[in-house]
Amino acid sequence: MIETTDYKSAMSLLTGAVNVVTTTGLSGRHGFTASAVCSVTDTPPTLLVCMNKSARSHSHFIDNKILTVNVLGVHHQSISSAFSSPINSEERFQYGNWTELKTGAPVLVDALVSFDCQIEQIQEVGTHTIFICPIVAISQSEYEQGLVYFNRAYHHVGQAQVA
Repeated sequence: MIETTDYKSAMSLLTGAVNVVTTTGLSGRHGFTASAVCSVTDTPPTLLVCMNKSARSHSHFIDNKILTVNVLGVHHQSISSAFSSPINSEERFQYGNWTELKTGAPVLVDALVSFDCQIEQIQEVGTHTIFICPIVAISQSEYEQGLVYFNRAYHHVGQAQVA
């Protein structure tokens, strides 16, 4: 049997894009920082998003059935930290400029790319919930440097823009 600490240590070496995943509904806006996001298929365009069931905002994502995956750039480290901190949901949205696309879920204006999604399927596995999310709208910025998480630290990837 694999020990949890061994698994977590090994997974820290799997580089992941840093995302802020958001939703909105009758209970307000909510969001969390996630690296467990990936493409499922391009026909139809669909993402997979994993969320810890113990997260404060978990029930809001289940109830709202919408979400936006905001892929963060190097200039968003403070936003990532805010959305993974214990501050309340509305305070988190004081970081960054927000708009919306088709579903109404919060979209970070200067995210590298934002995928606006419906939550079509929900599957519980261990401590997490997996959301299967068809994409209904996409917004992309001009930024080209991404924020990734590797070995328990933030790193930058991509080419710096030359003025």
